[in-house]
Amino acid sequence: MILAAAAQQTHGFLSPTGVEIAFVLVGLVTLGAALVTVTTRQLVHAALWLVVALGGLAVEYLLLTAEFIAWVQVLIYVGSVVVLLLFGLMLTKAPIGHSPDADSGNRPVAVAVALAAAAALVWVVVDAFRTTWIDLDGAVQGSTKVTGEILFRHWVLPFEALSVLLLAALVGAIVLSRKKKEGER
Repeated sequence: MILAAAAQQTHGFLSPTGVEIAFVLVGLVTLGAALVTVTTRQLVHAALWLVVALGGLAVEYLLLTAEFIAWVQVLIYVGSVVVLLLFGLMLTKAPIGHSPDADSGNRPVAVAVALAAAAALVWVVVDAFRTTWIDLDGAVQGSTKVTGEILFRHWVLPFEALSVLLLAALVGAIVLSRKKKEGER
């Protein structure tokens, strides 16, 4: 019995728990869905894969015991943003099947910009939170006060990154909903 208690207290990096394994597996599924979202040429399929990717992020928040943020993710991003994009697709009468217009031929430039943006974001987050430790055991979880303090003290940068994602989704929906003139391709 003492050995079992000692084994639980000496939980190390190489002995993951079930939650950590689930976190990695859901993260891989989310990453795969995100890659399919940006690589598929069928716009409706891209929107549906976006639902899977954003839903995977909500599950990740649940695994991190951030239930409030998980439900905000579901309500705002999965609910509002994806519905907005699907309405934009329907209003513009976008092609349902294979869409050759969805590929502009700028993939190498887009990949370079995406990798540079991802590297910059990782660098900023690592640099900003290098010495920050959040004591999850000392706070009453689930209260609005604790959630607000943790969110706006320790998680401001990721929260703002999500707001930039929402802005990008809104701009994308506006671009998709614009009507083309007769002379435009």
